[in-house]
Amino acid sequence: MIGIPAELVASQARFNGEAGRAFVAALPGRAREFLDRWGLRVTGPSMYGMASLVLPVTRGADGVRAALKMRLLDEESAGEATALRVWDGSGAVRLLAEDPGTGTLLLERLDEGRHLSALDDAREAVRILADLLSRLVAVPAPEGMRGLGDIAARMVAETPGAAVRLGAEDAALLWDCAAAVREVMGEPGDRLLHWDLHYDNVLAAEREPWLAIDPKPLVGDPGFDLLPALTNLWEADPAAGTLWRFDLLTERLGLDRGRALAWTLGRVLQNGLWDVRDGEAALDPHHVSIARTLLARGR
Repeated sequence: MIGIPAELVASQARFNGEAGRAFVAALPGRAREFLDRWGLRVTGPSMYGMASLVLPVTRGADGVRAALKMRLLDEESAGEATALRVWDGSGAVRLLAEDPGTGTLLLERLDEGRHLSALDDAREAVRILADLLSRLVAVPAPEGMRGLGDIAARMVAETPGAAVRLGAEDAALLWDCAAAVREVMGEPGDRLLHWDLHYDNVLAAEREPWLAIDPKPLVGDPGFDLLPALTNLWEADPAAGTLWRFDLLTERLGLDRGRALAWTLGRVLQNGLWDVRDGEAALDPHHVSIARTLLARGR
């Protein structure tokens, strides 16, 4: 028997409907299948995220400590194994085995009790994340992954319909973000992006101090990867903190700040469009603050 947290059951039902409920129902059988297939023994309670169940395990053949990750494949998660193979443990958790049909992964075991978000020094956390991100986006993306160019085109096309459902100030900001994306979308980039590198997606490890987990990879410009590092661990002065983080990230990644600003506004646009689809009548205030701070300083 494995424990399936109620939070995972609820999130799968909310976001994936019948497919999510079927995924949850199949989890006990899938766990038994891969524990047997890969010779694994469960060594602790289940862990979970919004879209996956993870079992801490030991591999019987060699005693290696690992993590069995079971998830419902979607557009965002489908390239996770490919990205992890490309990075091959450099800055990211190492992939040990994969079942392409179900998307089940066997991963290097990290310290799930030590997230970068818990570091006492918030600025040191930003520096650590920036260094990891600089390593990850230095790699050209492999063929066949979803691309930022297509995503950007869809966002710009969706903006008019979303803007009319917002108040005047938020609508104007959404249009500003779309205009910035329109300027750079002709050169969407060719790097392998993590897309979701926030501070809870960095765990302590043994072979390196910190490693990234849970990529939602795509091909694109590294500027599109910066927003998660700006939206967490807020400081006493949010505007000053935003500028300091943005400058550090663009310096460590070697980015043109004008393009990085445009693609960061693109992430604000993406999140805003999702909020409107979910019935929200206003943009996320943290994202609004970041966008307005960066726009006020200019390029």
